[in-house]
Amino acid sequence: MTKRTKVCFWPIVAMVLMVGCASSEERKAFREFNHIQQQIYGRSIEIGTRQRPEAELPAEAGLTQYLAYAALHNPQLQAAFARYKAALEAIAPARTLPDPRLTYRYFIQEVETRVGPQQQSFGLAQTFPWFGKLQASGDIALEKAKAQGQAFEAVKLKLFYQVKHAYYEYYYLARAISVTKENVELMRYIEQVVRTKYKVAAAGHQDVIRAQVELGKLEDQLRSLQDLRGPIMAKLNAALNRPAGAGLPWPTEAPREEKIDASDEQILTWLREANPKLKALDYQIAAKKKAVELTGKDYFPDITLGVDYIDTAEALMSGTPDSGKDPVVVMASINLPIWHDKYRANQRQARARYLAALKERLGTENALASEVHLALYEFRDAQRKINLYRDSLIPKAQQSLKVSQAAFMVDKASFLDLIDAERILLEFQLLYERALANGAQRLAQLEMLIGRGLGRESGQAQELTAEPDGK
Repeated sequence: MTKRTKVCFWPIVAMVLMVGCASSEERKAFREFNHIQQQIYGRSIEIGTRQRPEAELPAEAGLTQYLAYAALHNPQLQAAFARYKAALEAIAPARTLPDPRLTYRYFIQEVETRVGPQQQSFGLAQTFPWFGKLQASGDIALEKAKAQGQAFEAVKLKLFYQVKHAYYEYYYLARAISVTKENVELMRYIEQVVRTKYKVAAAGHQDVIRAQVELGKLEDQLRSLQDLRGPIMAKLNAALNRPAGAGLPWPTEAPREEKIDASDEQILTWLREANPKLKALDYQIAAKKKAVELTGKDYFPDITLGVDYIDTAEALMSGTPDSGKDPVVVMASINLPIWHDKYRANQRQARARYLAALKERLGTENALASEVHLALYEFRDAQRKINLYRDSLIPKAQQSLKVSQAAFMVDKASFLDLIDAERILLEFQLLYERALANGAQRLAQLEMLIGRGLGRESGQAQELTAEPDGK
């Protein structure tokens, strides 16, 4: 190839390399992706084909260990991560030039020229979209990748909420079984007392029957609670990507009684700023806005540049000037964007999609805000009930039961008074545990909605003093 030919090729090669360079925003996006991958899945792994052995869930695992295990193993989160990676990998193709075209021609019948017969030719051509088209395409792909990154965050927050919700439901079941067992033992003692008094004619037969009926009801309630352990474990195992029947120990941690110091306005501000669903929609809106700009460039032609090298043999006549000189042909062409109706329709379509994204974002924000308001109400209602049952109703019910027991033993209270006092105490104890679990679940929901932690709840739970089955 002659020096002149090399000079013609270099501008095309330089333009190809310039267009293929990644932007700082793209490099930043990949750094964020790599940070997430290393933080959750480790270095250089392929989801679903992990080579290193997995750590088993510790027998004494608490909520923090459950969350870490779920983040590493949950298939929905892995799928969201894979979609995130796929969206990032789509950026480079979007901002890259079309493949150059290499052409080879062989002359079946040589073309005779003054300097010699032409035998074959080589051509190289590259199409360059109109100025700004590739940049806009790359920007659109980048915004879509950022949206997928936020979609991954949304799936992760939802997964953490599901784990916390199931864990606190499991906690409530443990406490409900423990409280009910205590009441069963109490009712067995009362039933024995009634039978003893009946033997000495200090109590009627109907009191014995009522005690046995009440004991049967409590034992049935206890069996129902114990049978509920399997379904709740299955729900928690599903989030952890473990077999539904895999055993899980009773929770060793109870949720703290948290308070939210932030105002409703502050929480709604955090929602608008940090909710990953809203941030994903913001990136989608940005992508659709750039798509509108891209359709405006359809009216301009793409440019194709090329160079042909023709292999020429020596001239038949000796002494011919420039004999055997290989000609080099430079070529330029453009497409003709004449179908304006099509381009205008594409613009209208892009604008409609942009408007739809804006409205979807507004509707999603309104829906999420209503969820925040409801979750705040339910959280504060649970906190009110916690304080009411713990500080007032349960102590009074315990006192009432003691007084009723003492009065019944000396025949100053009826058996119905004793049973009512025992029922009320059981009800209040269960409602307290229910309120404690509800408050923790609503706090977890709020954290999912606003995309950030609240209070001291995460990973800082109190130890339970006893387990329901003593195991």
